[in-house]
Amino acid sequence: MILNNILDKIKRLFSKSLLRNILVVSGITFAISLLGFYKETIIAAEFGLSVELDTFFIALIIPGLINSVFIGSYKTIFIPNYILNLKENKDSSSFIATSLTITLVFSILSVIIITLFYSSYLNYMFPGKDESYYNLIKSQLYIISPSILFWGYSSILGALLNAHEEYKLSTIANIFTPIFIIVLVLLSKFFNRANILAWGTLLGAISSAVFLTIIVFFKRLKPLGKVYFKEKNIILLIKQLPAKISSSLFTAFIEVVDQFFAAQLIIGSLAALNYGLKIPAFATSILVIALNNVLLPYFSKAALDNRGLAFKNLFKNLNFVFFFTLIVAFTGILCSDFIVELLFQRNNFTKEDSYVVSNIQQIFLAYLPFKICGMIMVNFSTSINKNNILAYIAFLSVVINVILDYILIRFYGIFGIAFCTTIITALRATTIYLYLRYLQRQNSVITG
Repeated sequence: MILNNILDKIKRLFSKSLLRNILVVSGITFAISLLGFYKETIIAAEFGLSVELDTFFIALIIPGLINSVFIGSYKTIFIPNYILNLKENKDSSSFIATSLTITLVFSILSVIIITLFYSSYLNYMFPGKDESYYNLIKSQLYIISPSILFWGYSSILGALLNAHEEYKLSTIANIFTPIFIIVLVLLSKFFNRANILAWGTLLGAISSAVFLTIIVFFKRLKPLGKVYFKEKNIILLIKQLPAKISSSLFTAFIEVVDQFFAAQLIIGSLAALNYGLKIPAFATSILVIALNNVLLPYFSKAALDNRGLAFKNLFKNLNFVFFFTLIVAFTGILCSDFIVELLFQRNNFTKEDSYVVSNIQQIFLAYLPFKICGMIMVNFSTSINKNNILAYIAFLSVVINVILDYILIRFYGIFGIAFCTTIITALRATTIYLYLRYLQRQNSVITG
């Protein structure tokens, strides 16, 4: 009886097609996340909290930042403006080709800049290390950096598939990187152990790009057309880009700042912080990827049809999602020790490592409701082209994060960084919620 009531509640909150799409994408993401978690267990067994793993995470910071901030920003803005382009019955092939050109040119420039200036960045951000430490980072970075080209290309094709409600196919593209990393780690005795994670990242990016290319042409979505930068919706997209990039950049800086402070502590602290994020990332990735892929196109279409109703449905859904993820977070906190020991504690990953990672994990799990709801609200804001406020909120978040990291790390060490991230996530989500409530009232005044 209780289960039936819950299911009825869910059905009333979401339309049938929307719920079906979210569940399908969540299922695929769950399967890929399980594979990714298996990847993490074999990496933990092979590397433990080692210098090789620390340097891999450092090498991944800048390419990952470019992917999540610049490439990810263009992808999210691409969807609502592409949908607007379709609604106006304009030539979609030109819009897609222009977007691909912008993304690829930026990606190429990023790789060149990284190659030229990365040594200076390392000496400034991570001073006082020996030369072998820097060389280990750079050797992995030079392997990873070409992935930016394939991430940029794949982002547009994936966004194109999402806009046409081909969510399953765009989500499946995420499976290749964990597969390649698993294979290379299992065969590590035949390769240079220090670089196998970097090679797995690059091969996964290439494979995803090839897969999406085949799918897009098979679906006849016409990605090739005339490149035209003066098209109205391209101009609208570009105008939104600075605010969206700023928002994403400041948000990503929070993680960079956390990793910077963690790297100043004892060897293994950075790896411990990343392992402490694995379970929260697993829980959020399932919903976040599903919600990002499905809700952004959904919100974009709904806002064009009836903005008032779109606001109403947003807040109704947020209430349910918050309390559901609150239960998930509480359960995870209670089971944290058991989960870490089960998944990671073997070979070079000791009982002492498990204790540190479990405590970090418990702190991160507390932010799950705010993280998930925050992502939903960011998607909604992007769908109605309200990105400026997100940039201001993200900037303030970075400032507060630096201050709190500096203070809390003195009292709690690596745990202080986790406390800081959880506090910032909660404050950011609450601020966005209040802003969207303000927009809802403004919309009611205008339409009323």
